[in-house]
Amino acid sequence: MPVYRNILVAIDCSPVDEAVISQVSALAHQVGATVHLLHVVHSHTLDQDRILREEAIVILDRYCEKMHSEGIDSKALIRSGEPDREILSELEENRYDLLAMATHGHSLLGRILFGSVSRALRQKITIPLLLIRADRHEAGL
Repeated sequence: MPVYRNILVAIDCSPVDEAVISQVSALAHQVGATVHLLHVVHSHTLDQDRILREEAIVILDRYCEKMHSEGIDSKALIRSGEPDREILSELEENRYDLLAMATHGHSLLGRILFGSVSRALRQKITIPLLLIRADRHEAGL
């Protein structure tokens, strides 16, 4: 099994994040990895960017505190732009061993209309991609 030292977790500050955080925390605890939580603010105005960034900071800090209390080293990262492009940029600029993210279980119509960040990433990244499907009931969906 590959050794994961630096795990990048792309989160979208939605209820499905809990499933990803739980799975990655268990993995990081077992292998002694550092977890880097990345949220990409996708906005259309400066005001919207500011508000979404402030909300993301609160959520990321809460996740990091929880991981630290479990003995897991974690760091919060925030970028702005198109999620797939910013995740790729983060991967190119830093050394990660694994990318983890949630799938949202969109219907076929939802995938066609909204696209899929995970689909775009899996075609372009060179490290393993861990896709975690959140239980729709757990996530409040």
